[in-house]
Amino acid sequence: MPGRIDETRRFLPVRIAVMTVSDSRGAASDSSGDTLVERLAAAGHVLAGRTIVRDEQAVIEAQLRAWIADPAIDAVLSTGGTGVTGRDITPEAFHAVYDKEIPGFGELFRMISYQTVGTSTMQSRATGGVGGGTYLFALPGSPGACRDAWDNILKFQLDSRHRPCNLVELMPRLMEHLKAPAAS
Repeated sequence: MPGRIDETRRFLPVRIAVMTVSDSRGAASDSSGDTLVERLAAAGHVLAGRTIVRDEQAVIEAQLRAWIADPAIDAVLSTGGTGVTGRDITPEAFHAVYDKEIPGFGELFRMISYQTVGTSTMQSRATGGVGGGTYLFALPGSPGACRDAWDNILKFQLDSRHRPCNLVELMPRLMEHLKAPAAS
């Protein structure tokens, strides 16, 4: 894996909310959400919220907007609803709240996922972006996909010690476009 963890730098825990998008899963059967929660906790991050919502764009958007507005949440990871069936609406909900998309996340996820599921990865519409200064990542609904995304991308990009760069060090600058220009 290119890049490295610089142990001389301080680790900064990220406050992460986890949303499972599903018409059929409940708390007892949310293995994908459990996978994300276990991994983020093991990495030293803070679980800032967790919920299960139905595959309804308005419901997903409302939850995203609530978490984006919450200053105690730095990032949202969702699992489920990123496929191509009629009920898979998660990417559309995420795109509705993005200020900026991070296209490289979906591209990199599919590249990594190809090693696990082969050409079936083309069915994934995993996506990442920023909304209101909050990082937003939509992952497929399988525990394997959640492991692929966390273990190979998010674990590193959400670690303030990762070099040559990481998403954490950019967090203070995500809202700079809203600052008033300096008077000359």
